[in-house]
Amino acid sequence: MIGNGKERHESYPPLQYERVIMGIDPGTNIMGYGVLGINGKKPEVIVMGVIELKKFESHYLRLGKIFERVTGLVEQYLPDELAIEAPFFGKNVQSMLKLGRAQGVAMAAALARDIPIAEYAPLSIKQAVTGSGAASKEQVANMLKYILKIPPERMPHLLDATDALAAALTHFYETGKPKVDKGAKSWEQFLKQNPDRIAGRRR
Repeated sequence: MIGNGKERHESYPPLQYERVIMGIDPGTNIMGYGVLGINGKKPEVIVMGVIELKKFESHYLRLGKIFERVTGLVEQYLPDELAIEAPFFGKNVQSMLKLGRAQGVAMAAALARDIPIAEYAPLSIKQAVTGSGAASKEQVANMLKYILKIPPERMPHLLDATDALAAALTHFYETGKPKVDKGAKSWEQFLKQNPDRIAGRRR
């Protein structure tokens, strides 16, 4: 519980993991969170849920509770990285401002514990999880259920939780991609990277 707010989450038995990734779906009415445990190339759900903040009338009080709860989640699950959904651009400037603040507060809570942060656009998350940037929240949730083998009774009622879990899974996918060395941006840099290519120079 957070004061008069509500917290709902589905958790799994604690296990030992090589790596833990937390995902956050920021919001000032409802904040979703999900935590993945990674062993090798296999991601598993540790916990997922939402923090309901609607009963807090003050926007600033909601921000304080977001900071408090993200800090608590970080201390409880000890994530190695945080993946957060970036605010989408909408027509309502005030809503965008509030959403950006909520995201910033959640990020600050992670940064206070020296946790690296990765930010992903909603379209990128949908693309990574479902293969389509136009997928609905329901389609994202159903794909997570399939990929992570989540039992039906464990699926949350509010899709903010699965959105957060999707952010964590996207980060798992993105950080698992092989790194490709970029080409030289100038002739001078090319020579530094390839000294054996210089005519007359012996190896």
